[in-house]
Parts: sequence; C-alpha cells; structure tokens
Amino acid sequence: MARQLPSLNALRAFEAAGRHGRMTLAADELNVTHSAISRQVQNLENLLGVALFEGPRNRLQLTEAGVRLLGGLGAAFDQIDLAVRAVADTGEGVLDVSCPGTFTMRWLIPRLYRFHAAHPEIDVRLSASSKPVDFSRDGFDVAIRAGAAPWPEDALLTPLFAEQIGPVLSPDLAANLTEGFVGMTRLHSRSRRHAWRQWGERAGVALQDSPGNEYEHFYFMLEAASSGLGVCIAPWPLVADDVRTGRLVAPFGFVDSGQGYVALQRTRRQRRATLFCEWLARESEAFVAP
Repeated sequence: MARQLPSLNALRAFEAAGRHGRMTLAADELNVTHSAISRQVQNLENLLGVALFEGPRNRLQLTEAGVRLLGGLGAAFDQIDLAVRAVADTGEGVLDVSCPGTFTMRWLIPRLYRFHAAHPEIDVRLSASSKPVDFSRDGFDVAIRAGAAPWPEDALLTPLFAEQIGPVLSPDLAANLTEGFVGMTRLHSRSRRHAWRQWGERAGVALQDSPGNEYEHFYFMLEAASSGLGVCIAPWPLVADDVRTGRLVAPFGFVDSGQGYVALQRTRRQRRATLFCEWLARESEAFVAP
C-alpha cells in the first residue's frame, strides 16, 4: 500500500517555522514569502486535522501535536540529508571533515591553503572529534584519526604516517634538564593519560613518580610546555613547527608509538572526499619525520 504523506513543501515550511519560531524567518530561509509559509502550514493542519501552532501571529507557539511533529521531522530531514550525501558524487560543494582538534590546528590548517588553491570549488568544513568513526551514524565525509587497526569495515582507508612521540619542553626549562626529569613537573592531558608510561616503555627509560598537572585539552598542555610550566609527551606532527622554530626542544628525540594517522572515507567513493584524501596522502609523504 502506497504511503499517504503530506507534500514535502508543506513539511519543510512547518519544520522551518517550528525551528525558528517565526514564519518570517522560515520564509527567509526557504526563499519564499511569509504568506506562502502560512498557506503551507495551514494546508498541513487541514490535512492532519490538528492545530500545529497557537497564539497570536507575532508570538506563535507550537501545540503538543506541533512539538511531536517537529521532533520527528528534524530527525527525518537529517536522514534525508545523509542519504543524499551518501550518493552524491560531484567535485564541488561542501566537504565535512572530522579531525582531532589539536591536529587540525597544528598540522592540517597550516597546510589547507594548498588544497584550497588546487580545488577552490570545494569548501572544506572542519569539525573537531577524536571519537570512533561510524559512517552509518556520523554526517561527515572524511575522518582523520590517530590509532591502530582494526579500522571500521565500512570505510576506505588512506594511511598517512606513523605516529612518533617524545618529551618536549621550553628551551629555558631544558637548560636545567636532569636525568629522568627528576624534579620537573610532568604535564598530562585527559585524552592521553598514559602517554608518559607509553613513552618510557617504548624508549626504554625508567621513570620515577613525579608531580604533574593535567589539562583538559591537548592544546592547553602544549601551550603550558611552551610557557615553561613543565615537560610533556607529544606526537611529532603536533610539535614539529615549534621544535623547528625553537619554541620547544626535544632532548630525547621521538620513538614510534605503535599508532598511525589515517584518513577514512565512506566505502562508496565520493569525488570530493577522494580528492581530499589523495591530497592528504601527498602532504603526508612530504612531511619530514623527526
């Protein structure tokens, strides 16, 4: 039996009006007149046999039925958007990229101008996340992550580079460096609480207990290290520029962490995503190891 649904235009008009709380704002968003929005909403109410708004025109409020319908439509339009994105294959438009925040700031953004120069028709929209990737749930097109296999089966994998980690600190603090960092404040981040133990095991360095400070964000910890507040363990891609300019020093070098950076995209190839991942691979190949 065929589904009996209201017109998509009527549903879009109501969803925009309910989300904004004003029909004039909905009209602006959909590029139609206020009367067109009002007429579509009224037709929808007549078809459903219930009122969706109540109150004066300048202070419309959703009815109980309107609240229920708006909640369902928001999720439905999100699913439609995901479905359209999954099958669209064009070399222009918006490309949503998910990436750990500090990596975005320290490695990706300083190089992104080269991608824009080569592909001005693609608008890269960045969001910060380090969560496990699930393309059946997530709305982005490409995800950059640091970790180790196994990676999601519903993703195409582009290896970038192996991760190398090491202790870094300010030049002034390094002038008083002691063996095993005795007496120095060790800095930690909530996202990598075991970084010191991991580095000690990989580098073959026995570490004694030492006072430390924990930071909510990795970027805060790096800034604290640059300011001479202590010494931290950091991946090379996040501190390469600071080490080269002398803002940070790495007296013990870097060792492999056992993890790697990868770019993930949906198994159904999308031209925009493929162009971006190919560019990432070239940038990674040119990136100088420590």
